[in-house]
Amino acid sequence: MTGTTARRTVVSVAVSAVLTCATACTADERPASPRPTSTPPGSAAPSSRAPAATGPSADALRAVERATGRAGSARVESTTVMGRELSLEAAGALGWRDDGLTGTLTITYTGGTTAETMRRLGTTAMEARYLPDAYYARMGDEFAERLDGRHWIKYVYEDLEDLEGGAGAGFADQMRNTTPNQAVKLLLTASDVRRVGEETTRGRRTTHWSGTVGGETAQTVDIWVDDRNLLVKKVERGRTKTGELTQTAYYSDYGVTVSAARPPAADTADFKELLATQGR
Repeated sequence: MTGTTARRTVVSVAVSAVLTCATACTADERPASPRPTSTPPGSAAPSSRAPAATGPSADALRAVERATGRAGSARVESTTVMGRELSLEAAGALGWRDDGLTGTLTITYTGGTTAETMRRLGTTAMEARYLPDAYYARMGDEFAERLDGRHWIKYVYEDLEDLEGGAGAGFADQMRNTTPNQAVKLLLTASDVRRVGEETTRGRRTTHWSGTVGGETAQTVDIWVDDRNLLVKKVERGRTKTGELTQTAYYSDYGVTVSAARPPAADTADFKELLATQGR
């Protein structure tokens, strides 16, 4: 493999990694708005659409949004399938405090064309560390050999927003708002939101809510809420350019202590610098 081809492969995998981390906890495909500094961490960026849900259902969901937001952290387990492109599993803990998103997820590739690309470079799983200003993705040893021995790729949110054509803005917004109360905010935009009924979810008594959001790119959102108004489960279904998208996530241990250390600078490559070397 030539030096140019190797660099292009590294950049391609780096782009795949940003997609992976963006989708590991959220299947929301809506265009994202820039997130102002006045937006509280754990809250979605403002939308031009006012919440469509009204009445008792909306009041109940807003109570869930407040309780889940105040909890500040939770353990997360999720599975995501994006058509033929990617399927993955993620597990870890995330916190959404005053200084922003923090936490660590282990992401395992289980199928799809993106997974095959990653697998060819010896990466079948990835550790993702979320910090308020950026997130870090740890790749495998074989990948690191192509990157001067560095294992981590750093993605600064502001750099993602500045990508040509705005391609990274949605990813940046999703990653900074990867918290369980985002599903509630999304459901509040549905005009057909409804209370499905009482169900048992992972041994807990829950209330099931459902609705359709997204207009022309419609997707369904279902959440299961316990008697403390905390999310236990979320399912989002929709379509992407590569086919059906489905994500199921479970939340537990609200209030768990969460931390994420910044990887050593000597073992880290900056995504923006990788893009600058593409084609050289």
